[in-house]
Amino acid sequence: MSDKLFGTDGVRGVANQYPMTAEFALKLAMAAGEKVCTNKKKVAIARDTRISGEMLETAMASGFMAAGVDVLLLGVMPTPVLTAITSALEVDMAVMITASHNPYHDNGIKLIDAEGNKFSDKATAEIEQLIAKGEFSLNPDKIGTSSSMPDAVMLYVEKLYELVGDKEKPLAGLRVVLDCANGAFYKLMPEMFKQLGAGVIVIGNEPNGLNINKDCGSQHIEQMQKVVKEAHAQLGVACDGDGDRIIVCNEKGEKVSSEQVIAFIAQYMAENGTLQGRPVVSTILSNTGLDSFIASLGVEYFATKVGERYVIEKMQEVNGALGGEESGHVVLGDYSKTGDALVVSLVLSLGLLQSGKKMSEVFPVFKEDACAFKNLRFASNEQVKKIMADDKVLAEAEAAKSAIAGQGRVVFRASGTEPVVRIWVGGKDKALVEALAEKMVAAVNLSAAA
Repeated sequence: MSDKLFGTDGVRGVANQYPMTAEFALKLAMAAGEKVCTNKKKVAIARDTRISGEMLETAMASGFMAAGVDVLLLGVMPTPVLTAITSALEVDMAVMITASHNPYHDNGIKLIDAEGNKFSDKATAEIEQLIAKGEFSLNPDKIGTSSSMPDAVMLYVEKLYELVGDKEKPLAGLRVVLDCANGAFYKLMPEMFKQLGAGVIVIGNEPNGLNINKDCGSQHIEQMQKVVKEAHAQLGVACDGDGDRIIVCNEKGEKVSSEQVIAFIAQYMAENGTLQGRPVVSTILSNTGLDSFIASLGVEYFATKVGERYVIEKMQEVNGALGGEESGHVVLGDYSKTGDALVVSLVLSLGLLQSGKKMSEVFPVFKEDACAFKNLRFASNEQVKKIMADDKVLAEAEAAKSAIAGQGRVVFRASGTEPVVRIWVGGKDKALVEALAEKMVAAVNLSAAA
């Protein structure tokens, strides 16, 4: 078995095809039960709304119980809710069964440690090795039991009330469209907005196991944009199937970039004394205008490798208050261990009401710098490796980085999943940005032709 089954976000694939089979889920649970669940001998399992979730949940529960581990079944629950409450459940680990923003026929298994953080590469590699060996220490005298905890979500809701403050109806006067992607937030998100006083129009809140993320949610925002305009709402919010991703639009139905949302929340936190000088984190592909804006708030800004996981790791390292990336993952460190569409949408709504302005008057918060992004596709990964090892290409990339140092940045990397070379140049001087990008493209193409 390859150690590539676990990616940066767990194991993922088509349900009923390896590795997303009941058999694999069973073995994974036995391995994790034996390797990880050695203290409290207890695990929590949650899932999103896709039809294969119950199949995988049942298989994993059986595997854990066979390994002598007690199982706490949480049912349908968003990923950010599970990660937020894991430490309070007094378990050795938790499992989230979801394929996030993917269609219903896909599913995935995310492993979460006792503190609510994703497993390290080292931990997942050890579990894979145990699965590959196929030898489990099953004891007929040590078999686990299962129980359900349908009200576990209240542990999360209590944190939400801390976030919104003492005002009885803090969202009174707000009219919002919520697209719940027929996913795990389909009940909780509209209920919270209504309880807090908002006028709510909900779409994507009738999951049937097959319609998760289908023509709705963060990946398909057209319906949300249309309803916002028709309903004269102040904003629209769309999450994905497991609730860790958010896309918003203004009252005109115009999409607002995640980087602008991050900037707005940072500003709102600074004005209300909750930023407390703590850093903000995004990725190397974030617009360089965000760097400058965060610096204007008097706090540090860090850019990480692409991927929510790296943003979260950096936030934990530097005690970051806020982080995210353009894909829609936005993390508020005081409340979430991962991207959280509900927490972010509540803070965004509070900030909008405090401003007294329309979304279109608030955004954009900062002026975006020039950016050139090139994806160069080639015949094979071998050709890409050759290009990425070419001294002339590397010299051109280094020259570009030197030329834009202090006013922008250059990202030059190979895709990890396809034969593509990615070139990204951002900075304040549009002419320089475009010229440097074209020089790098020319160097790559010259190398490919050699």
